[in-house]
Amino acid sequence: ISPAPTRKRAILGLWVRFRVGVTARVRGLGLRIIKQTCVRVCVQEAVCALNTLQTNVSVLDQVQRERSELPELQLQAMRGFLHRTGLTVDKLDHLNIIHVTGTKGKGSTCAFTERILRDYGFRTGFYSSPHLVQVRERIRINGQPISKELFTKYFWEVLFTNVLITKSRVNIVNYSEQYLFIQQVDLAVIEVGIGGAYDCTNIIRKPWVCGISSLGIDHTSILGNTIEEIAWQKAGIFKPGVPVFTVKQLDRPMTVLQDRAKEIGCPLWVCPDLEQYESGAGPLSLGLAGQQQRCNASLALQLSKTWLQRYRQSGATAFKPSPIMVKGLEVTEWPGRTQTLRHGPVTYYLDGAHTTGSMQACVHWFSQEIQQEESSNRSPVIRVLLFNTTGERDSAAMLKLLEPCQFDFAVFCPNITETITENNADQQNFNVSVENMLTRCLDNQISWQSLSGTETKQGSESELLIKGRLPLLAKTRTHTMVFPCILSALQWISQGRDAVLAAAGSPYLPVQPSVTAKAEPLREAAQVSVLVTGSLHLVGGVLKYLDPSLAS
Repeated sequence: ISPAPTRKRAILGLWVRFRVGVTARVRGLGLRIIKQTCVRVCVQEAVCALNTLQTNVSVLDQVQRERSELPELQLQAMRGFLHRTGLTVDKLDHLNIIHVTGTKGKGSTCAFTERILRDYGFRTGFYSSPHLVQVRERIRINGQPISKELFTKYFWEVLFTNVLITKSRVNIVNYSEQYLFIQQVDLAVIEVGIGGAYDCTNIIRKPWVCGISSLGIDHTSILGNTIEEIAWQKAGIFKPGVPVFTVKQLDRPMTVLQDRAKEIGCPLWVCPDLEQYESGAGPLSLGLAGQQQRCNASLALQLSKTWLQRYRQSGATAFKPSPIMVKGLEVTEWPGRTQTLRHGPVTYYLDGAHTTGSMQACVHWFSQEIQQEESSNRSPVIRVLLFNTTGERDSAAMLKLLEPCQFDFAVFCPNITETITENNADQQNFNVSVENMLTRCLDNQISWQSLSGTETKQGSESELLIKGRLPLLAKTRTHTMVFPCILSALQWISQGRDAVLAAAGSPYLPVQPSVTAKAEPLREAAQVSVLVTGSLHLVGGVLKYLDPSLAS
């Protein structure tokens, strides 16, 4: 990892190369700026520069430090950053915002809500995090990620005004999001990043309506160790007089939400079950699979209705959804969440579950899907788990929840798309060493073997050795594997039977004959079912290869 001063020089060098036709002065140095013609290079350079400023791990560390000292300073800093970019919080007051937080399902709720209101003919903005394949996914206009040209333009503007001048490390993407939405949309659906009270999105003072999805334990180093502390943080987005809708919660967090609503002075309503809505044509159909999506859909219906009837508040009563609402729920797409992709004999089940609560929902969904799949297939079916976690996640607890799924193979890899990194800027992590990432994978492998009653094979084969390059493979006697990157793991699992994946090219990592022999069941099975879970970043890396349109 480059020292901080080296990074600052690299960023300045990037800015010098990204000339935009004006002359800028940075500490007395005149820089002649000319626009480059290659948009792709511009985007890659912009994302590389963004990576040097922050990654998921470094952001969490920074947020933890700031919030543990004077948490309100983060929001004050955000206002200053906005001002230097040419915005004020007063301008944000004129933006029609739907603000959503929660632990599980807030992104799905936002996706349902945005689709419904877009289908009504409104021009929508949608901010979410993290991204799966490209960072531009975080900022959407009318359902589409912003263009490479717009991303590059606003990124360098914000970088120049907030980093090169103030030497601050900032949430670049979030500023661009606010700037774009003010200019281009009728309404903006904003997903909270972490928590609520001190999240950078909470500079929003006048949303039209707020939503709370299911609450659980996550980001404890920032939000607190108890469900009550986490609920208090989430309720920080409440604003005086602004209606709030929540899905059904456990008694303890629900009490906190009610107390906070009374303290702040806003109405709080609990959404009815989806079955209570009068569809007129049987149960409502959802574009997102899984039982847990039904409460998210109900919350989305309440948020959408409230925005459509902005000056009338009728509480969270069940109602008859309009045909547009019904259709919107049915066609909503939210990749990487209870998603199924069928590629010939290989079927992928992708879900970015990364808490124990969301993993329970994932297991329930996968078990139902796989039971239905295997009941219609009398030939042998092989089950494969592809798993990884990041940060402070309790990997062992999540693996324990997955163990009853009876996988034939458990495969572990870091969130590195491929060992050749030229085209991976959107999914690079400069703040965690490769050795640490692979060590975690080996720890996960040991945890799985412990659950399945097997022991790790002793000796050099199960050691992590990094001497100037990535290890090719760490293997054991059991049906578990650790690969150095996502592509190599997918290529081994698919064994050339996935035509989409095969288009990515032939395997470039040599595999020992013994490892090839171990894959014989994968080559002979009539069906291979692969569950990819544990990390949204892992799921995003997998989708880069399984759905090339997301990377184009």
